[in-house]
Amino acid sequence: MKQDWTNFLAQQGFPDGFLDRGDIKGELASAQSATVIAPLADLGLIRVSGEEAATFLHNLLTNDVKGLPVGGARRSGFCSVKGRLLASLLMWHDGDDILLALSADLLPAILKKLSMYILRAKVKLADVSDDTVLLGLSGPNASAALEAIAMTPAAPLTVTGSEQGQVIGLGEQRYLLTIPSAGAPAAWQNLASHARPVGLAIWHWLDIVAGIPLVTAATQEEFLPQMVNFELIGGVSFNKGCYPGQEIVARTQYLGKVKRRMVRSHIEDGLPAPGNPLFAPETGDQACGMLVLVAPSPQGGHEALAVVQSNCFEGGEVHLGSPMGPLLRFLPLPYPLP
Repeated sequence: MKQDWTNFLAQQGFPDGFLDRGDIKGELASAQSATVIAPLADLGLIRVSGEEAATFLHNLLTNDVKGLPVGGARRSGFCSVKGRLLASLLMWHDGDDILLALSADLLPAILKKLSMYILRAKVKLADVSDDTVLLGLSGPNASAALEAIAMTPAAPLTVTGSEQGQVIGLGEQRYLLTIPSAGAPAAWQNLASHARPVGLAIWHWLDIVAGIPLVTAATQEEFLPQMVNFELIGGVSFNKGCYPGQEIVARTQYLGKVKRRMVRSHIEDGLPAPGNPLFAPETGDQACGMLVLVAPSPQGGHEALAVVQSNCFEGGEVHLGSPMGPLLRFLPLPYPLP
């Protein structure tokens, strides 16, 4: 079924990869002031079902799953025993089940690793990415676009449902939509009459502006949750009990030893990509950080979320790829850093 969706998008002017439709500048301009819709082809979906689903995930993830209310959504992380993020997640209820959205390039490995923890738990895991299409909708008329197709806008980190699918509120007039694959072409065409279709790269730029990281294969096991500001965006609970890496995450929090933080930046030159190392005079030939998420910028060049050693960020001179590489210019995030 997902191949049918891919073929449909090709007919709508999206090339392989869905990054853009050939007009990056125009798409970025629309994302700044108008309403846009994007196919979120870089995300996959895991369904966790069974009477012990919440308890199972509660013991593995950085956030409180037992306390996740029906109609609520939360960000969370899945860490290694060393406290490094194996995946960043958005989770919410779908009936009695829990859905986990994560980077598609990590899904097979994460599904396998989660399966190793099941043992005798009454839990089933399934990759439902082929059954469900994920769409991103953003802009001043996003709520009206949803209402026009009989879907209900959701407040930030809440979920509404209808026969057509679910709407998860992301804040700032941004929504994640889950649509059954069979109904996705019709939903897309209806929404596209109210919003400009844009590529995945534009959605990544919106995530960068919002300061929301996405852990991918290029950055897996590189960051403690606090390094990507996870506790600042509601992705970590510090009173939920144990999970893999919990002791390290908690010690980092309470001892105040977060030496690297995620910042937003502009890079004028080069071809930056997630996982690229960063350098600063303070660290010489030793990398002082890494890019997390990258997208074209409306001002030209690229914008990025970058994890940077705090003293290097404060020094203000950080370079991409080498000590003499392109310079990063730092931009504000929508939330304050500690």
